[in-house]
Amino acid sequence: MPDSAPVFARFPDLKTTLRSRLLPSPCHAPVNDWRLGDVSESRKRRLRQFSPEHPTPAAVLIPLVDRGDDLGVLLTVRSSELKHHAGQISFPGGRIEAIDCNPLSAALRETEEEIGLNADRIEVAGYLPDHLVITGYRVTPVVGFVHPGFTVVPDPTEVFEVFEMPLSFVLDERNHIPAVRRFEGEDVHFIDFSFGRHTIWGATAGMLMTLCRTLRGEPG
Repeated sequence: MPDSAPVFARFPDLKTTLRSRLLPSPCHAPVNDWRLGDVSESRKRRLRQFSPEHPTPAAVLIPLVDRGDDLGVLLTVRSSELKHHAGQISFPGGRIEAIDCNPLSAALRETEEEIGLNADRIEVAGYLPDHLVITGYRVTPVVGFVHPGFTVVPDPTEVFEVFEMPLSFVLDERNHIPAVRRFEGEDVHFIDFSFGRHTIWGATAGMLMTLCRTLRGEPG
């Protein structure tokens, strides 16, 4: 792993910085440019036609474990038996159900169901802008600080594995791997993360990049 200390030193108090720069409430924004990369405006319009007019509302928790001198990003590897996104790396979360009063309620409920992490151990810090994904979901990312000392209990029907990645690793631009994927005849530019034997890509990597930009005070 590259030495990320120089980058991490720019944010000596990450928790305070995040609290000041995260959105205080959900922002149901239009399609975010993060998933379209360096695509021209005309090509963006063509790609946007593949997003449904009324995407399914969903929410995820971006759990940041307080490790004192760093924050750890908690991630899940989805079960290979799932119908959608099997084996992919994601944050705990899912669609917003009728029993959920808001995205926060959905994110906390799904987190407890998927990995056994109770809301009592989570301190909500704020929100990132909504992310629209090609699979037809509008995802509200909720960022929360997790107090250490918890025990992860994955639901084996949904989660194969839970692992933690240092936020300092995410912030280090040397770990931002450019990737190009073909979609509907278009080359779309992304950023991937390679952490040990895990490759984080797609919507999860996009949310991590939005988190990076938020910490830097850049537009989402």
